Amino acid sequence: MKKDLRIIYMGTPEFAVPSLEILAENGWNVVAVITAPDRPKGRGQKLIPSPVKEAALKLNIPVLQPTNLKSPEFLDELKSYQADIQVVVAFRMLPEVVWNMPPLGTFNLHASLLPNYRGAAPINWAIINGEKETGVTTFFLKHEIDTGSIIFQEKEPIHPEDNIGTLYTRLMEIGSKLVLKTIQAVAAGNIHPLPQDESKALHHAPKIFKETCEIDWNKSAIEIHNLVRGLSPYPAAWTTFLDKNCKIYQTAISDEKLTNLKPGEYHSDGKSKLTFQTGNGSLNILELQLEGKKRMPIADFLRGNKLS
Repeated sequence: MKKDLRIIYMGTPEFAVPSLEILAENGWNVVAVITAPDRPKGRGQKLIPSPVKEAALKLNIPVLQPTNLKSPEFLDELKSYQADIQVVVAFRMLPEVVWNMPPLGTFNLHASLLPNYRGAAPINWAIINGEKETGVTTFFLKHEIDTGSIIFQEKEPIHPEDNIGTLYTRLMEIGSKLVLKTIQAVAAGNIHPLPQDESKALHHAPKIFKETCEIDWNKSAIEIHNLVRGLSPYPAAWTTFLDKNCKIYQTAISDEKLTNLKPGEYHSDGKSKLTFQTGNGSLNILELQLEGKKRMPIADFLRGNKLS
């Protein structure tokens, strides 16, 4: 059965690599990979392949890199692979002519418990909003983004010490196992997709922009702490500090009462403590990066910067 099912895999970033690898390792027939075109990077603007392209080449799987998913040339090439099913992990929006092509449809892996946190940045927003649990979902694609019938879900706790980096890594691995489970169930004809329950669509997960990352010191200490966690290590929450942009990578809720300070004002002992007043409570900065400087723990920063 495994060898009969012809799979097209679509994905671009690191998050999509383990799902491709687990299908290949388990003997599934991935006939082609679709990924983004190589992107110019760095000072020399050298063209760099996507992580998924690199993985596919190592696995000797043909790679397609269309700039236009509706172009007749691409659609003809896609048809020529005669896929039974398409698997999508962290790729761009597909036109209907693409997702509707294979007889068994196209399913997507999404890093939340759908219908909650539909959108481009589900892992970030789950942490930013202080959730205690998230997960991964496989579902069939349809017109509206992230709304198709659910195949499988797997829950995952969000620990107090998690940030976007640690949770991303765990969901990437759990997600790959769910992709494998979904392909196995599809091949066995043993799936019972369920429509999404709209009453559970409580939060949206829009794309993260620079302004999303700016710290509003009028918010509470816990809200700012969760914002920092949900954006660390990348793209990182930021604020203006010592008249420069400053990225904040790690914080801790402080029990210090800074009643004489306004939100955004700070107090430091000059050695190992930098504490900001917020709209409710205060927050210790544990790791930061001042514009033009290296990322560093607060004690190292204070050693080189005397704060008045």
